[in-house]
Amino acid sequence: MSYVDVRMRRKKDASFDAVPVLSHARDLRPLASLARLLSLSPTPVSAVSKLHRSLETPDRRVAAFLRRFPAAFVESVGPQHNLPWFRLSDAAARLLREERDVFAVRRADITGRLRRLVLMCPRRRLPLRVAQGMLWHLGIPEDYFKDPDHGIAHDGFQILTPGGVICQDDDGDGRELGLIGDGKDQEMPLSVLQMNAMRKSGSLAQVPVPLFPSKGLRLKQKIKDWLEGFQMLPYVSPYEDFSHINRGSDVSEKRSVGVLHELLSLFVTCSAERRRLLCLRQHLGLPQKFHLVFERHPHVFYLLLKEKTCFTVLKEAYMAGGDTAIGEHPMLEVRKKYVELMEESREIIRSRRSGKPIELESKVSGSGDIEDCVEILS
Repeated sequence: MSYVDVRMRRKKDASFDAVPVLSHARDLRPLASLARLLSLSPTPVSAVSKLHRSLETPDRRVAAFLRRFPAAFVESVGPQHNLPWFRLSDAAARLLREERDVFAVRRADITGRLRRLVLMCPRRRLPLRVAQGMLWHLGIPEDYFKDPDHGIAHDGFQILTPGGVICQDDDGDGRELGLIGDGKDQEMPLSVLQMNAMRKSGSLAQVPVPLFPSKGLRLKQKIKDWLEGFQMLPYVSPYEDFSHINRGSDVSEKRSVGVLHELLSLFVTCSAERRRLLCLRQHLGLPQKFHLVFERHPHVFYLLLKEKTCFTVLKEAYMAGGDTAIGEHPMLEVRKKYVELMEESREIIRSRRSGKPIELESKVSGSGDIEDCVEILS
């Protein structure tokens, strides 16, 4: 089939805006990164103040970002020049320990998601810088490639130089993440869409893409007809060879939808900042303007506009209930507890401004942390 140019109107869905782990996604990553840099002992803010570019904190000053979350970072005055010092709250320290424990217990499941990402690449390799940028979304510690204690070889990975030689140090550009043995002996896994088809029909003859229309959105008849034909098209798995597909066909577009669907299903929250995915285009065999797929298929993906950035969300993960092959990521509960700390911080700041006592019931905070935070903010 030739490419059909259809455009569907985007409709705002308040149910996605109300999901805490999505609404706080912009601040969640820099908060967790700063928590790993600090400790229970007070640290001068100068130790992290110049990292705002690498941390990508929304606030230009790291100190201003730390002060936004008093439930996670406790401020004090340094011994000299009245400079601010910060330490981790007990609740944040417990979350860091829980995060490490979850990774240790569920390591095979979590690192298996990175393996699937590498298998989606036609060369079965991924530039190390690109793979490093995906670790947060996959729920893997961000020092996974740098800390030798992690032992990536135990998970079946190796770091290669451009000449194909195994690299042991962190110097040099052009390094790639590959699989030991290039994954030649590994059987290709089924994608989430294929597992859905097997659950419902017991066959892979037809692999439709689950659609979840937004409430109140009506489609023109020609778009309904196109969607019906689109579901009947042959499905090409992200792990299969696609060199025989015409790049300008609807079959190619269905493959792009399947690749992005599979990619988001591997992430902790089944969502990601849209610009973060641009670096994967060439390595996953996606067309140049693949970002238009999110706009052409609002029944599959939701674009969440938040704080001057755009997040793409896989609707199936949030709207299918239990009728889906997408499993909950082991690290999701830890991320939700980070969000609880962020919401507690908002209540602490609100209490300071109003002068009213704070009443919080948290699964992660202790009373000592709250008292320290209120004392600093008062």
